[in-house]
Amino acid sequence: MFARTKPAGAGLTCIDVFAGAGGMADGFRQAGFAILSGTDKANAACSTFRLNFPEASFFRCPISELSGEELRADAGLEQGDLDCLIGGPPCQAFSYNNHAREEHAARSSLFRDYLRIVGALKPKCVVMENVPGILTILGGSVMKAICSELKVLGYECEARILYAEEYGVPQTRRRVFFIASRVGPVGELFPRGRFGPSPKPSRVVNPMIHHWSLGRGQSARSAPTVWCAIGDLPEIENGGGADDARHTKNPACWYQVRMRQRRRRIYNHVAPTLHPVQISRIQHVPEGGNWRNIPFGLLPAGMQRAKPNDHTKRYGRLSKHGLCCTILTKCDPHWGSYVHPEQDRTISVREAARLQSFADRFRFAGYRSEQFALVGNAVPPMLAAAIGRRIRRHLKAKG
Repeated sequence: MFARTKPAGAGLTCIDVFAGAGGMADGFRQAGFAILSGTDKANAACSTFRLNFPEASFFRCPISELSGEELRADAGLEQGDLDCLIGGPPCQAFSYNNHAREEHAARSSLFRDYLRIVGALKPKCVVMENVPGILTILGGSVMKAICSELKVLGYECEARILYAEEYGVPQTRRRVFFIASRVGPVGELFPRGRFGPSPKPSRVVNPMIHHWSLGRGQSARSAPTVWCAIGDLPEIENGGGADDARHTKNPACWYQVRMRQRRRRIYNHVAPTLHPVQISRIQHVPEGGNWRNIPFGLLPAGMQRAKPNDHTKRYGRLSKHGLCCTILTKCDPHWGSYVHPEQDRTISVREAARLQSFADRFRFAGYRSEQFALVGNAVPPMLAAAIGRRIRRHLKAKG
Protein backbone atom coordinates (compact mmCIF):
# COMPACT_ATOMS: atom_id res chain seq x y z
CA MET A 1 0.00 0.00 0.00
CA PHE A 2 1.26 3.49 -0.89
CA ALA A 3 0.21 6.16 1.60
CA ARG A 4 -0.97 9.61 0.63
CA THR A 5 1.53 12.44 0.86
CA LYS A 6 -0.82 15.00 2.39
CA PRO A 7 -4.29 15.11 3.93
CA ALA A 8 -7.17 15.00 1.49
CA GLY A 9 -8.76 18.01 3.13
CA ALA A 10 -12.39 18.87 3.74
CA GLY A 11 -15.22 18.41 1.29
CA LEU A 12 -16.77 15.47 -0.49
CA THR A 13 -14.78 12.25 -0.49
CA CYS A 14 -14.24 9.54 -3.08
CA ILE A 15 -12.42 6.19 -3.39
CA ASP A 16 -11.65 4.59 -6.78
CA VAL A 17 -11.66 0.77 -7.02
CA PHE A 18 -10.24 -0.85 -10.18
CA ALA A 19 -8.77 2.59 -10.76
CA GLY A 20 -6.49 1.91 -13.73
CA ALA A 21 -4.95 5.23 -14.74
CA GLY A 22 -7.58 7.12 -12.75
CA GLY A 23 -9.76 8.61 -15.48
CA MET A 24 -12.90 8.43 -13.35
CA ALA A 25 -11.03 9.75 -10.30
CA ASP A 26 -9.69 12.66 -12.37
CA GLY A 27 -13.21 13.58 -13.44
CA PHE A 28 -14.51 13.41 -9.87
CA ARG A 29 -11.58 15.53 -8.70
CA GLN A 30 -12.56 18.12 -11.32
CA ALA A 31 -16.08 17.97 -9.88
CA GLY A 32 -14.78 18.87 -6.41
CA PHE A 33 -14.25 15.50 -4.75
CA ALA A 34 -11.19 14.69 -2.64
CA ILE A 35 -9.70 11.41 -3.90
CA LEU A 36 -8.74 9.48 -0.78
CA SER A 37 -7.40 6.31 -2.35
CA GLY A 38 -7.29 4.07 -5.41
CA THR A 39 -6.84 0.35 -5.97
CA ASP A 40 -5.57 -1.80 -8.83
CA LYS A 41 -3.29 -4.81 -9.22
CA ALA A 42 -1.25 -3.54 -12.22
CA ASN A 43 2.14 -1.94 -11.64
CA ALA A 44 1.67 0.60 -14.44
CA ALA A 45 -1.70 1.63 -13.01
CA CYS A 46 -0.14 2.09 -9.59
CA SER A 47 2.72 4.22 -10.94
CA THR A 48 0.37 6.32 -13.08
CA PHE A 49 -2.09 6.90 -10.24
CA ARG A 50 0.73 7.90 -7.90
CA LEU A 51 2.05 10.40 -10.47
CA ASN A 52 -1.31 12.10 -10.85
CA PHE A 53 -2.87 11.71 -7.39
CA PRO A 54 -0.04 12.28 -4.89
CA GLU A 55 -2.64 13.29 -2.30
CA ALA A 56 -4.17 9.79 -2.33
CA SER A 57 -3.21 6.37 -0.99
CA PHE A 58 -2.92 3.46 -3.38
CA PHE A 59 -3.51 -0.25 -2.73
CA ARG A 60 -1.69 -2.35 -5.32
CA CYS A 61 -3.27 -5.79 -5.02
CA PRO A 62 -6.09 -7.92 -6.44
CA ILE A 63 -9.43 -6.77 -5.10
CA SER A 64 -9.99 -10.25 -3.63
CA GLU A 65 -7.16 -9.47 -1.19
CA LEU A 66 -8.52 -6.07 -0.19
CA SER A 67 -11.05 -5.39 2.55
CA GLY A 68 -13.32 -2.44 3.03
CA GLU A 69 -12.02 -2.19 6.59
CA GLU A 70 -8.51 -1.49 5.26
CA LEU A 71 -9.84 1.28 3.04
CA ARG A 72 -11.83 2.82 5.89
CA ALA A 73 -8.90 2.67 8.32
CA ASP A 74 -6.54 4.29 5.82
CA ALA A 75 -9.01 7.10 5.09
CA GLY A 76 -9.98 7.59 8.74
CA LEU A 77 -13.66 7.02 7.95
CA GLU A 78 -16.48 5.29 9.77
CA GLN A 79 -18.92 3.10 7.87
CA GLY A 80 -21.30 5.38 5.98
CA ASP A 81 -18.98 8.41 5.94
CA LEU A 82 -17.66 8.04 2.39
CA ASP A 83 -19.53 10.17 -0.11
CA CYS A 84 -18.93 8.15 -3.28
CA LEU A 85 -17.29 4.89 -4.31
CA ILE A 86 -16.39 4.67 -8.01
CA GLY A 87 -14.86 1.95 -10.16
CA GLY A 88 -14.95 -0.13 -13.31
CA PRO A 89 -14.41 -3.89 -12.91
CA PRO A 90 -12.47 -5.28 -15.92
CA CYS A 91 -14.89 -5.52 -18.79
CA GLN A 92 -13.40 -7.95 -21.33
CA ALA A 93 -15.74 -10.75 -20.27
CA PHE A 94 -18.76 -8.56 -21.08
CA SER A 95 -17.56 -7.04 -24.37
CA TYR A 96 -19.47 -7.64 -27.58
CA ASN A 97 -16.03 -8.03 -29.18
CA ASN A 98 -15.32 -11.06 -27.00
CA HIS A 99 -16.72 -13.99 -28.98
CA ALA A 100 -16.16 -16.34 -26.04
CA ARG A 101 -17.71 -14.08 -23.43
CA GLU A 102 -20.07 -16.74 -22.09
CA GLU A 103 -17.10 -19.01 -21.38
CA HIS A 104 -15.28 -16.18 -19.65
CA ALA A 105 -18.26 -15.14 -17.55
CA ALA A 106 -16.40 -16.25 -14.43
CA ARG A 107 -14.64 -12.90 -14.57
CA SER A 108 -17.98 -11.30 -13.84
CA SER A 109 -17.39 -12.41 -10.25
CA LEU A 110 -15.21 -9.32 -9.91
CA PHE A 111 -18.36 -7.23 -9.56
CA ARG A 112 -19.18 -9.24 -6.43
CA ASP A 113 -15.89 -8.13 -4.88
CA TYR A 114 -16.86 -4.58 -5.78
CA LEU A 115 -20.22 -5.02 -4.03
CA ARG A 116 -18.45 -6.54 -1.04
CA ILE A 117 -16.48 -3.29 -0.74
CA VAL A 118 -19.73 -1.32 -1.08
CA GLY A 119 -21.22 -3.28 1.82
CA ALA A 120 -18.20 -2.64 4.03
CA LEU A 121 -17.96 1.09 3.28
CA LYS A 122 -21.67 1.92 2.84
CA PRO A 123 -20.90 5.06 0.79
CA LYS A 124 -23.72 7.49 0.15
CA CYS A 125 -23.42 6.98 -3.62
CA VAL A 126 -21.92 4.32 -5.89
CA VAL A 127 -20.82 4.55 -9.54
CA MET A 128 -19.79 1.47 -11.52
CA GLU A 129 -18.80 1.60 -15.20
CA ASN A 130 -18.70 -1.17 -17.78
CA VAL A 131 -19.26 -1.99 -21.45
CA PRO A 132 -22.80 -2.34 -22.85
CA GLY A 133 -22.31 -6.09 -23.15
CA ILE A 134 -22.84 -6.43 -19.40
CA LEU A 135 -26.55 -5.81 -20.03
CA THR A 136 -27.00 -9.05 -21.99
CA ILE A 137 -24.35 -11.44 -20.68
CA LEU A 138 -25.94 -14.65 -19.39
CA GLY A 139 -29.37 -13.41 -20.39
CA GLY A 140 -29.03 -10.18 -18.42
CA SER A 141 -28.56 -12.02 -15.12
CA VAL A 142 -25.35 -10.15 -14.26
CA MET A 143 -27.04 -6.77 -14.63
CA LYS A 144 -30.07 -7.91 -12.62
CA ALA A 145 -27.84 -9.32 -9.87
CA ILE A 146 -25.93 -6.05 -9.54
CA CYS A 147 -29.12 -4.00 -9.17
CA SER A 148 -30.70 -6.55 -6.82
CA GLU A 149 -27.70 -6.80 -4.52
CA LEU A 150 -27.39 -3.03 -4.33
CA LYS A 151 -31.07 -2.88 -3.38
CA VAL A 152 -30.42 -5.37 -0.57
CA LEU A 153 -27.64 -3.07 0.65
CA GLY A 154 -30.12 -0.19 0.82
CA TYR A 155 -29.51 1.55 -2.51
CA GLU A 156 -31.77 2.72 -5.28
CA CYS A 157 -29.96 1.85 -8.53
CA GLU A 158 -30.33 2.52 -12.25
CA ALA A 159 -28.14 1.53 -15.22
CA ARG A 160 -27.93 3.72 -18.31
CA ILE A 161 -25.85 3.76 -21.46
CA LEU A 162 -24.09 7.11 -21.81
CA TYR A 163 -22.55 8.40 -25.04
CA ALA A 164 -19.20 10.07 -24.38
CA GLU A 165 -19.45 12.42 -27.36
CA GLU A 166 -22.52 14.07 -25.79
CA TYR A 167 -20.30 15.29 -22.95
CA GLY A 168 -17.57 16.92 -25.04
CA VAL A 169 -15.38 13.87 -25.66
CA PRO A 170 -14.25 13.80 -29.34
CA GLN A 171 -14.82 10.07 -29.64
CA THR A 172 -17.68 7.65 -30.21
CA ARG A 173 -17.76 5.68 -26.98
CA ARG A 174 -20.69 3.86 -25.36
CA ARG A 175 -20.46 2.76 -21.75
CA VAL A 176 -22.93 1.57 -19.12
CA PHE A 177 -23.00 3.33 -15.78
CA PHE A 178 -24.65 1.83 -12.73
CA ILE A 179 -25.37 4.72 -10.37
CA ALA A 180 -26.82 4.09 -6.93
CA SER A 181 -27.75 6.23 -3.95
CA ARG A 182 -28.93 5.45 -0.43
CA VAL A 183 -29.80 9.08 0.37
CA GLY A 184 -32.25 10.01 -2.37
CA PRO A 185 -33.77 9.35 -5.84
CA VAL A 186 -31.18 8.10 -8.30
CA GLY A 187 -32.72 9.39 -11.54
CA GLU A 188 -31.40 12.90 -10.96
CA LEU A 189 -27.81 11.62 -10.86
CA PHE A 190 -27.47 11.05 -14.61
CA PRO A 191 -26.05 14.15 -16.35
CA ARG A 192 -27.59 15.73 -19.42
CA GLY A 193 -25.58 15.69 -22.63
CA ARG A 194 -24.36 19.12 -23.74
CA PHE A 195 -23.65 18.52 -27.41
CA GLY A 196 -26.87 17.22 -28.90
CA PRO A 197 -28.41 13.79 -29.32
CA SER A 198 -26.43 10.70 -30.16
CA PRO A 199 -26.81 9.08 -33.60
CA LYS A 200 -29.19 6.48 -32.17
CA PRO A 201 -32.58 7.52 -30.74
CA SER A 202 -33.42 7.12 -27.07
CA ARG A 203 -35.34 4.01 -26.19
CA VAL A 204 -36.16 2.16 -23.01
CA VAL A 205 -34.76 -1.37 -23.16
CA ASN A 206 -35.52 -2.33 -19.56
CA PRO A 207 -37.22 -0.55 -16.64
CA MET A 208 -33.77 -0.17 -15.07
CA ILE A 209 -31.87 0.70 -18.26
CA HIS A 210 -32.18 3.61 -20.66
CA HIS A 211 -30.31 4.66 -23.77
CA TRP A 212 -29.71 8.24 -22.67
CA SER A 213 -29.81 10.77 -25.48
CA LEU A 214 -30.37 14.39 -24.54
CA GLY A 215 -30.05 17.43 -26.73
CA ARG A 216 -31.36 19.99 -24.26
CA GLY A 217 -29.04 22.47 -22.63
CA GLN A 218 -26.94 22.78 -25.80
CA SER A 219 -23.64 24.51 -25.14
CA ALA A 220 -22.59 27.62 -27.04
CA ARG A 221 -19.31 25.83 -27.62
CA SER A 222 -19.14 23.59 -30.66
CA ALA A 223 -18.68 19.87 -30.15
CA PRO A 224 -14.97 19.03 -30.42
CA THR A 225 -13.67 17.05 -33.39
CA VAL A 226 -10.50 15.03 -33.92
CA TRP A 227 -8.61 18.11 -35.10
CA CYS A 228 -9.91 20.16 -32.18
CA ALA A 229 -8.42 17.48 -29.95
CA ILE A 230 -4.98 16.95 -31.50
CA GLY A 231 -4.36 19.60 -34.16
CA ASP A 232 -2.10 21.73 -31.95
CA LEU A 233 0.27 18.93 -30.93
CA PRO A 234 3.82 18.91 -32.39
CA GLU A 235 4.40 16.92 -35.56
CA ILE A 236 6.31 13.68 -35.01
CA GLU A 237 7.46 10.82 -37.22
CA ASN A 238 6.59 7.14 -37.17
CA GLY A 239 8.10 5.78 -33.94
CA GLY A 240 9.17 9.31 -32.96
CA GLY A 241 8.23 11.84 -30.34
CA ALA A 242 9.23 12.44 -26.74
CA ASP A 243 7.98 11.66 -23.26
CA ASP A 244 8.57 15.29 -22.26
CA ALA A 245 8.36 18.10 -24.84
CA ARG A 246 7.23 21.68 -25.33
CA HIS A 247 4.26 22.94 -27.30
CA THR A 248 5.21 24.51 -30.62
CA LYS A 249 1.78 25.83 -31.67
CA ASN A 250 -0.82 28.08 -30.08
CA PRO A 251 -4.20 26.60 -29.10
CA ALA A 252 -6.86 27.11 -31.76
CA CYS A 253 -10.10 26.12 -29.99
CA TRP A 254 -11.67 25.89 -26.55
CA TYR A 255 -10.91 22.17 -26.26
CA GLN A 256 -7.17 22.73 -26.79
CA VAL A 257 -7.20 25.50 -24.20
CA ARG A 258 -8.92 23.19 -21.75
CA MET A 259 -6.49 20.34 -22.40
CA ARG A 260 -3.43 22.58 -21.97
CA GLN A 261 -4.54 24.42 -18.84
CA ARG A 262 -1.85 27.04 -19.55
CA ARG A 263 0.90 24.43 -19.42
CA ARG A 264 3.74 24.61 -21.91
CA ARG A 265 4.85 21.00 -21.65
CA ILE A 266 3.29 17.82 -22.93
CA TYR A 267 4.05 14.24 -21.94
CA ASN A 268 3.86 10.81 -23.60
CA HIS A 269 3.73 12.25 -27.12
CA VAL A 270 5.37 9.17 -28.66
CA ALA A 271 4.03 7.22 -31.64
CA PRO A 272 4.33 3.44 -32.07
CA THR A 273 6.82 2.17 -34.64
CA LEU A 274 5.04 0.71 -37.65
CA HIS A 275 6.69 -1.83 -39.94
CA PRO A 276 7.65 -0.44 -43.39
CA VAL A 277 4.96 -2.64 -44.97
CA GLN A 278 2.31 -0.98 -42.79
CA ILE A 279 3.65 2.45 -43.72
CA SER A 280 3.41 1.54 -47.41
CA ARG A 281 -0.23 0.63 -46.85
CA ILE A 282 -1.37 3.72 -44.94
CA GLN A 283 0.36 6.03 -47.46
CA HIS A 284 -2.45 5.10 -49.87
CA VAL A 285 -5.21 5.97 -47.40
CA PRO A 286 -6.63 9.51 -47.64
CA GLU A 287 -8.16 11.41 -44.72
CA GLY A 288 -11.34 9.59 -43.76
CA GLY A 289 -10.40 6.55 -45.87
CA ASN A 290 -9.64 2.98 -44.85
CA TRP A 291 -8.35 -0.39 -46.07
CA ARG A 292 -10.40 -0.19 -49.26
CA ASN A 293 -8.03 2.53 -50.50
CA ILE A 294 -5.02 0.22 -50.25
CA PRO A 295 -3.95 -1.57 -53.47
CA PHE A 296 -5.06 -5.19 -53.39
CA GLY A 297 -1.53 -6.54 -53.57
CA LEU A 298 -0.50 -4.62 -50.43
CA LEU A 299 -3.33 -5.91 -48.25
CA PRO A 300 -2.60 -8.61 -45.65
CA ALA A 301 -3.56 -12.08 -46.90
CA GLY A 302 -6.57 -12.30 -44.61
CA MET A 303 -7.94 -8.94 -45.77
CA GLN A 304 -7.54 -9.90 -49.44
CA ARG A 305 -10.39 -12.32 -48.82
CA ALA A 306 -12.55 -9.66 -47.19
CA LYS A 307 -15.83 -8.42 -48.64
CA PRO A 308 -16.25 -4.68 -49.35
CA ASN A 309 -18.47 -4.23 -46.28
CA ASP A 310 -16.08 -6.08 -43.92
CA HIS A 311 -13.53 -4.49 -41.57
CA THR A 312 -14.76 -1.01 -42.34
CA LYS A 313 -12.43 0.74 -39.86
CA ARG A 314 -9.20 -1.18 -40.42
CA TYR A 315 -6.29 0.92 -41.63
CA GLY A 316 -8.54 3.95 -41.32
CA ARG A 317 -7.13 7.46 -41.38
CA LEU A 318 -8.94 9.79 -38.99
CA SER A 319 -11.05 12.58 -40.41
CA LYS A 320 -10.18 16.01 -39.01
CA HIS A 321 -13.81 17.09 -38.86
CA GLY A 322 -15.29 13.94 -37.40
CA LEU A 323 -15.09 11.94 -34.19
CA CYS A 324 -12.50 9.31 -33.39
CA CYS A 325 -13.67 5.71 -33.17
CA THR A 326 -13.55 4.15 -29.71
CA ILE A 327 -10.04 4.30 -28.27
CA LEU A 328 -9.02 0.72 -27.50
CA THR A 329 -6.09 -0.67 -25.53
CA LYS A 330 -3.95 -0.79 -28.66
CA CYS A 331 -4.13 1.85 -31.40
CA ASP A 332 -3.03 -0.55 -34.12
CA PRO A 333 -4.10 0.20 -37.74
CA HIS A 334 -5.25 -3.42 -38.06
CA TRP A 335 -7.73 -2.76 -35.21
CA GLY A 336 -9.42 0.43 -36.41
CA SER A 337 -9.10 4.04 -37.56
CA TYR A 338 -6.02 5.19 -35.68
CA VAL A 339 -3.89 6.70 -38.46
CA HIS A 340 -3.10 10.40 -37.99
CA PRO A 341 -5.14 12.69 -40.30
CA GLU A 342 -2.01 14.19 -41.92
CA GLN A 343 1.05 12.21 -40.89
CA ASP A 344 1.90 8.65 -41.99
CA ARG A 345 1.83 7.10 -38.53
CA THR A 346 -0.65 5.99 -35.91
CA ILE A 347 -1.63 8.29 -33.06
CA SER A 348 0.64 8.77 -30.05
CA VAL A 349 -0.20 8.02 -26.44
CA ARG A 350 -0.82 11.74 -25.86
CA GLU A 351 -3.11 12.00 -28.87
CA ALA A 352 -5.08 8.99 -27.65
CA ALA A 353 -5.25 10.64 -24.22
CA ARG A 354 -6.49 13.91 -25.76
CA LEU A 355 -9.19 11.96 -27.61
CA GLN A 356 -10.17 10.49 -24.22
CA SER A 357 -10.24 14.05 -22.71
CA PHE A 358 -7.19 13.63 -20.45
CA ALA A 359 -5.57 17.03 -19.89
CA ASP A 360 -1.90 17.46 -20.83
CA ARG A 361 -0.87 17.57 -17.17
CA PHE A 362 -1.89 13.90 -16.83
CA ARG A 363 1.12 11.58 -17.21
CA PHE A 364 1.17 7.86 -18.00
CA ALA A 365 3.79 5.47 -16.63
CA GLY A 366 4.99 2.05 -17.74
CA TYR A 367 5.96 0.59 -21.09
CA ARG A 368 4.41 2.18 -24.17
CA SER A 369 2.01 -0.76 -24.59
CA GLU A 370 0.93 -0.36 -20.96
CA GLN A 371 0.35 3.36 -21.46
CA PHE A 372 -1.93 2.71 -24.44
CA ALA A 373 -3.82 0.10 -22.40
CA LEU A 374 -4.27 2.53 -19.50
CA VAL A 375 -5.64 5.20 -21.85
CA GLY A 376 -7.95 2.79 -23.68
CA ASN A 377 -9.40 1.26 -20.52
CA ALA A 378 -10.08 4.62 -18.84
CA VAL A 379 -13.35 6.44 -18.33
CA PRO A 380 -13.05 9.78 -20.17
CA PRO A 381 -12.48 12.40 -17.43
CA MET A 382 -14.92 14.89 -19.01
CA LEU A 383 -17.70 12.31 -18.86
CA ALA A 384 -16.75 11.35 -15.31
CA ALA A 385 -16.74 15.03 -14.31
CA ALA A 386 -20.31 15.45 -15.61
CA ILE A 387 -21.42 12.53 -13.44
CA GLY A 388 -19.42 13.83 -10.49
CA ARG A 389 -21.05 17.25 -10.65
CA ARG A 390 -24.51 15.68 -10.60
CA ILE A 391 -23.63 13.53 -7.61
CA ARG A 392 -22.10 16.52 -5.83
CA ARG A 393 -25.34 18.49 -6.31
CA HIS A 394 -27.34 15.46 -5.12
CA LEU A 395 -25.26 15.09 -1.95
CA LYS A 396 -25.28 18.81 -1.16
CA ALA A 397 -29.06 18.89 -1.51
CA LYS A 398 -29.42 15.98 0.91
CA GLY A 399 -27.28 17.70 3.50
